[in-house]
Amino acid sequence: MKAKLGLSKAKISQARRRAAGIAGPVREHIRRHTTVAVERATLRLLGADGANRDGVPVPNLVLEALRGRVGEGLSKHYISALLREGKSPVELNAALAEGFDIAQVPLLDQGRVAAKAAELVRELEARLRANITHRDARLKEFSPNAKSPMLYVIVATGNIHEDVKQARAAALQGADIVAVIRTTAQSLLDYVPYGATTEGFGGTYATQENFRIMRAALDEVSQSQRRYIRLVNYCSGLCMPEIAAMGALERLDMMLNDSMYGILFRDINMYRTFVDQNFSRMINAAADIVINTGEDNYLTTSDAVEKAHTVLASQFINERFALDAGMQPRLMGLGHAFEMDPAIKNGFLLELAQAQMAREIFPEHPLKYMPPTKFMTGDVFKGLAMNVLFNFASKATGQSIHLLGMLTEAIHTPHLQDRYLAIQNALYVMNSMADFADEVEFKRGGLIKRRAQQVLDESLTLLAEVERLGLFTAIAQGLFAEVKRPQDGGKGFDGVCEKAPGYWNPVEDWLECRLKIAG
Repeated sequence: MKAKLGLSKAKISQARRRAAGIAGPVREHIRRHTTVAVERATLRLLGADGANRDGVPVPNLVLEALRGRVGEGLSKHYISALLREGKSPVELNAALAEGFDIAQVPLLDQGRVAAKAAELVRELEARLRANITHRDARLKEFSPNAKSPMLYVIVATGNIHEDVKQARAAALQGADIVAVIRTTAQSLLDYVPYGATTEGFGGTYATQENFRIMRAALDEVSQSQRRYIRLVNYCSGLCMPEIAAMGALERLDMMLNDSMYGILFRDINMYRTFVDQNFSRMINAAADIVINTGEDNYLTTSDAVEKAHTVLASQFINERFALDAGMQPRLMGLGHAFEMDPAIKNGFLLELAQAQMAREIFPEHPLKYMPPTKFMTGDVFKGLAMNVLFNFASKATGQSIHLLGMLTEAIHTPHLQDRYLAIQNALYVMNSMADFADEVEFKRGGLIKRRAQQVLDESLTLLAEVERLGLFTAIAQGLFAEVKRPQDGGKGFDGVCEKAPGYWNPVEDWLECRLKIAG
């Protein structure tokens, strides 16, 4: 899209330098630490799977048996057990589920362990490569039928089999992306449930089997509709790296994955979150999975006019952390939202300025644009008008991922007819104004240009303050979303471990090599 706002390239470059300065010290912390979730994700990628009769996942069983050795890296113990017992991962997993004590297995010579690890990593690499090849082939085959922006809807029945029915219906009605909302509070579980699930409140459990079931269903619809339907889940919370691993193995296409969301909105410890998000993003990058960041959530606790610059500042920071994890811009679905009070005079122009600014500053990124939620009302006619304006702004500014607004937003889980009306609304608006963006320019010195420049300037000021304080202190002081979180508090802090001198993680080594990440 042609640049229309006249934003200062020097200021944008300065903002990126500030973001790099903010991320640098955090990156040093990340390099020195691992977490229980990183180690469990590594085990999953090497083949650990299944659960015991009480439903405790095999990766958690390994962790509990070796709790005091997390700082060494747990994969060497798992691989030593494979070799000493002469078992395949499937056989060892079954033994572990039956009570086999991996803590009693002596470590083998590192050379033998490394050779076996290389074999397992080659199998992992082949599986991820096959997933990417399949996705790319379908996208190329169905490209004539692709829409821009892609229309994104959610399903959330609690029962994966019912979710499949609703996902099929949404795709047949015109949705391009289906997100399966996780059951309430799953982000606070420090384990991933095993198998298909049929009960959940406000959503459905994220499990590898549920991923597999939904992926197969959407592949069938993709073939019949000649459109590749993308599958999304939530790579966040205490199991962020493990969900990234499961998504990579089962060919999910997008993952909600933010660097600070869990800290601010789920009170997960900041040290835990930053280590976990880095490893999860490396996995997503290697699997060619697009991440969606969560800046839209800032505007649920902060005013969208006064605090618009915090969204932009966070986008710069999220971009930097993603780059540090080896992600390319084409995989960074930076988030923002249409969340200003509809009573504000010229509010639509302010929204348009924010959306256009994001598009111009991040031209290669598949931006994810979120609908009105905070000011949605039970008046469905007014709600429809708000969603029309949202749809208009998205198409006019070249957004990439468009989460559809629902008439019953925040009242209940959307019914089939709510999604149908939302899809039809978006299709009508976007078709009617297909070439609008190419036909208009913004007035020199006008409100839209002035607003975008103001937000960029305020973002630069905030980034400078965060760089001065350090990101850990800035979060503790409430500089983002007006939420304060203590550095040593929050959930999951006890799961952060400093790497011992002999720490070894073959998956991390492979990811860093594969993604060309400097040590």
